[in-house]
Amino acid sequence: MMSVAEVWEEIRKLKNPCTGDMSNAEERAKFDAYMSRRRELAHLLWEAEQREEQEHPAKEGSGMRQQIKALVNADKTNITKLATATGYSRSTISMYLAGNYKGDVEAVERRLEEYMKTQGWNEEKDITSAVLPAPKTFYESRDARAIMGVCQSCQDYMGLGIVVGRSGYGKTHTLKRYAKMSKVAYIECDDTMSSRDLIEAIETALGIPSGYGTNWKRINGIRDFFNTNKGYLLIIDEADKLVSKYTSKKMEILRGIYDQADVGLVIAGEPALEAQIKTYLLRMANRVDFYASLSGLNAGEVKEYLEGYRIEDAALAELKARACNPQTGCFRLLDRTMRNVRRMMEAPDQVITLKMIEQASGMMML
Repeated sequence: MMSVAEVWEEIRKLKNPCTGDMSNAEERAKFDAYMSRRRELAHLLWEAEQREEQEHPAKEGSGMRQQIKALVNADKTNITKLATATGYSRSTISMYLAGNYKGDVEAVERRLEEYMKTQGWNEEKDITSAVLPAPKTFYESRDARAIMGVCQSCQDYMGLGIVVGRSGYGKTHTLKRYAKMSKVAYIECDDTMSSRDLIEAIETALGIPSGYGTNWKRINGIRDFFNTNKGYLLIIDEADKLVSKYTSKKMEILRGIYDQADVGLVIAGEPALEAQIKTYLLRMANRVDFYASLSGLNAGEVKEYLEGYRIEDAALAELKARACNPQTGCFRLLDRTMRNVRRMMEAPDQVITLKMIEQASGMMML
């Protein structure tokens, strides 16, 4: 069995052997082997750390250190007060709380216990009050509010809206959330969709039995549905996959439905969608009523999203970079990282360190 130091040495030695040409079968095989080894080492590191903690437990059989840490985290006391009350130096108290004190741990704990009794703290209540923040199923960022605003306006005023933003910024997650509202039909497109596939997807989302007539006849059926059932919003996500320099037929189908039916329409996709519409679909471009271009999370939003966690400064800086970096950062990367960090946390009050983030990253393909 490998030690923690040995696993880290293997991780440092591990290099991506690929040149970037994933169309080459040999290069792809090398990359798959590299990622498999990376995941294996991440698991071995976790096992080694668990094993070493069991073999070399901290000198705190009473659990006093965790109790004191929970009280400090809850702002009921601090290191300066603890040092004054016990007669030990601040550095001694800090080393004790970190599990690094090499002196008489039992003597420190006796004085800490006396101090706790003088304060009248209920140990069980104070210790169990530390709760790991629940994972957020939805965070209302500036981008999310902008998307919701476009959808609401298009539905209220039967308008045409465009939402563009990079992958990972939360477009699809927010659109799907809005789609849970009444009279909203949501379609997620892909590159393989034909015009007939698009028509069938809209029929399915609306609950219209799929027809067997021509495309024109089925499109008329969709228009009739919207004109009969007022107040609908049709959301077309990943719409940039429907248009290219060779064809814009599928987007013309959407324009035709919007022009001749009482319905709001929101078209969302990557930033390229805006240029595609302006280049190949001028008749749609001049009909746009509402528009949102997503900018991603800012540092303040990241801090708010992470509220409730204890995070060291270096780790917080890394998490902000993962969310806010204009080249590689996005909301999805931050969320995936934190989900893995949560799996690694052993206690609700555990401080999230840069090392934990690096280990969490080893579980993902970055």
